[in-house]
Amino acid sequence: MPQALEEIDAEAALVETIPAFDQQHVSPIRVFSPWIVAMVVTIGTFMEVLDTSIANVALPHIAGSLSASQDEGAWVLTSYLVANAIILPISGWISTVMGRKRFYLTSVLFFTVFSALCGLAPSLGLLIVFRVMQGLAGGGLQPSVQAILADAFPPQKRGMAMALYTVAILVAPVLGPTLGGWITDNYSWRWIFYINIPIGILCFILTRVVLEDPPHLKAARAAARGNLRIDWTGLSLISLGLATLEIVLDKGQELDWFGSHFIVGFATVSAISLVGAIIWEWNHSHPIVNLHLLKERNFRSCCILILGLYAVLYATTYLLPLFMQQMMGYDATTAGFALSPSGLFTMIEVPLVGYMLTRGFDPRKLIFAGLSLIGISLWWMGSMNLGVAEIDMILPRTLQVLGVGLTTVPISTIMFRFLAKEDSSQAAGLYALVRNEGGSIGIALSSTLLQRKAQLFQQTLGQNMVASSPWVQQAIAAMSAHPGNAADNHYTAMARLYAAMQQQANLLSYMDQFRALGIVMVVMLPLIFFLKRPPTQKHIELDAH
Repeated sequence: MPQALEEIDAEAALVETIPAFDQQHVSPIRVFSPWIVAMVVTIGTFMEVLDTSIANVALPHIAGSLSASQDEGAWVLTSYLVANAIILPISGWISTVMGRKRFYLTSVLFFTVFSALCGLAPSLGLLIVFRVMQGLAGGGLQPSVQAILADAFPPQKRGMAMALYTVAILVAPVLGPTLGGWITDNYSWRWIFYINIPIGILCFILTRVVLEDPPHLKAARAAARGNLRIDWTGLSLISLGLATLEIVLDKGQELDWFGSHFIVGFATVSAISLVGAIIWEWNHSHPIVNLHLLKERNFRSCCILILGLYAVLYATTYLLPLFMQQMMGYDATTAGFALSPSGLFTMIEVPLVGYMLTRGFDPRKLIFAGLSLIGISLWWMGSMNLGVAEIDMILPRTLQVLGVGLTTVPISTIMFRFLAKEDSSQAAGLYALVRNEGGSIGIALSSTLLQRKAQLFQQTLGQNMVASSPWVQQAIAAMSAHPGNAADNHYTAMARLYAAMQQQANLLSYMDQFRALGIVMVVMLPLIFFLKRPPTQKHIELDAH
C-alpha cells in the first residue's frame, strides 16, 4: 500500500509540472502492456525494412512486364533508397513537430496506400513515382519505433525492447529476397507490394488503439505551437546532397564511376550540398539535423561502428547469394532459403543479449565478441571453394549473423547513454541514416571491387596460360581427345580452358572480398576502447528515443 501511494504521488507530481492549458490534453495512464505496444509498432518497421530488399529478385520480372530495360528497372530500387535517405535525418524533427503517434500513423497510412499504388502501376514511370512516395512515407518508421519503445518501457526493460527492434531490422533483410523470389515465381511481382496492404491496415488500427504520446512530449508540442521555425536551407541542402549521393552509390559501378559525366555531375552536386549542409547546420541556432551530437564521444564512436558494421553486413548479404547463384548454380529462391536459417538463430539470440544487458553485463564486451565473431565468419567464407556443400555456406553466415546480434543490441543501448533526453529524437534519425548509408556504401564498394578484382585475377592467371606451357598443352590435349574434327575439338578445348580460368578468377575475387570485409571488422575493434563505460548499476538504462 505505501508503495502504491508513492506511485500515485509521483504521477500527480508529474501532472503538476505541466501547464494548466496542457493538463486538459493529457490522456490517462496507458493500460496496455508495453510488450503489446512494442509488438504492434515493430510490425511497421519490419514491413518497411522488408521493402528495401524484397523487390531485388523481382527486377527482371518488373522490367519485362512494364516493357523496360534492366537498367531502367533498377530505378525501382534506387528511387526507394533515395527517398529513404532524405527522410531519415529529419524524422526526429518531424516527430517533435507532429507528435510521435501522429507521425507514426501518418507514415504507416501513406506507406500502405503507396504500396497499393505500386502494385497497380501501369508503367515504369508511375511505379518509380509511387516508390519515391513509399520511401518518403516509410523512412520515418525506424527512428520513431526507437522513441516509442524507450517511452513505453521502464528503464530496466529497455534493453529487451531494443532486442525486439533489432530482430525486426536484422531478420527482414534476410527474408526479403527469399520471400520476394517465392512470391514472384509463384504469383506475380505485384504481390510483393500488395502483401503490405493487410499488414499496414492491421498496424494502423492497432497502433491507433494502443499507442499514446507521453505527457512530456504533449507538453513540449503545446509549448512549441505558434513558434514553429523551419530550416528550409538546411532541409534543401540535406535532401539534395543525400539524394544525389544515393544515386551515385547505386549507379556508380553500372556507369563506370567517374568515367561517366552523369556520375561526375551528381557526385559534384552531392559533395557541394553535403559540405554546405554541414557548415550551415553546425552554425544554425535551430538546425533541422543537430550535428553537434557528434561531439559526444560515445555517440560518435557508435556511429562509426554502425557505419562499418552495416557496410559489411549488406556487402555480405549482396555477395553470398550472388556467389551461390553465379558460381554454384543455385536459383534465387533456393539461395534465399539456404540463407534463411541464420534469421531463425537471430530471433533466439537477440532476446538473450537483451536479457544480459538488463542484468548489468558490460555492453563493450559484447560488442568486442560480436565484431570478433563477424571477422572469423568472414575469414571462414574466404576459404570456400567450388566444391563446398550447402551447409558450408550456411554455418559461416549463421556465425556472422550471431555476431551482428551481439553487436547491434549493445550499440543501440549505449549509443544514446550520455546524451540529453531532448536530443534523443535527433540522435535516432542520425543513427538510422548512418545505418542505411553504411549499407549503400557496402553494396556499392563490394560490387565494384568484385568485378575489378576478377579482371585483375584473370589477367594474373592469364600470364601463365601460354601455348608453350606444358600444363596448357596437357590440358588441351586431354579436353580435345574426342571423336570428330580435330581442329574443332582443339578450339572447344581452348574455350573450356578459358572458361575455367574465368571461373577461378571470379572465385578468387569473391574470396578476396570476404577476407577484406573480415579485415575491416578487425580494424574496427580498437574503436571499442573509445566507448565510455556505462554507469555501474543493476540494470542498464536506455535513454534512447
